[in-house]
Amino acid sequence: MILGVDQLLKLVKTKKLVENLSERELTNPEGAGFDLRLGEVYTFKTKKSFLGVEERKTPDVKLVAKYNPKKKTSFIFKPKTYYLMKTIEKVNTPEDILILFTPRTTIFRSGMMIFTATCAPGYCGELTFAITNLGPCDVKIELGARVAHAMFFQVKGKTHLYRGQWQGGRVAAKRRERQV
Repeated sequence: MILGVDQLLKLVKTKKLVENLSERELTNPEGAGFDLRLGEVYTFKTKKSFLGVEERKTPDVKLVAKYNPKKKTSFIFKPKTYYLMKTIEKVNTPEDILILFTPRTTIFRSGMMIFTATCAPGYCGELTFAITNLGPCDVKIELGARVAHAMFFQVKGKTHLYRGQWQGGRVAAKRRERQV
């Protein structure tokens, strides 16, 4: 069952389900979830990655843009280029909620795509997504713009809380590490 905005806003107030929501989401959310905003943009510094059965190493990243609420700034996403991004919002996912994400339609109407993953019960932190410009032209996006939509699902029955190394919003693995 997808939770409606009345239940979500109650969970924001009582359990801090989502922190740093925009005023729009707190007073006039749309649909059955919350829009999430572009907070940080990263590029890859290295061209190697490894995913094994027990170990992994993601490429090193470089922060190239960061949201500042006191200053309006934008980032230009170049064609055929892959980036990582973090949201301004932070989630505190309880044991009975799972979160799924979709890009806002303006993103793909502009030739962009956002790649997301499931947010498991127990995960707390900012959200890291991939964002890429698949189109032929530069796309300028203001930091703080709404780029993704989060939908919250009630989980019936027992869950196992998230215990992975991405807990807390880490963007990349700084060295080769054993997966948990």
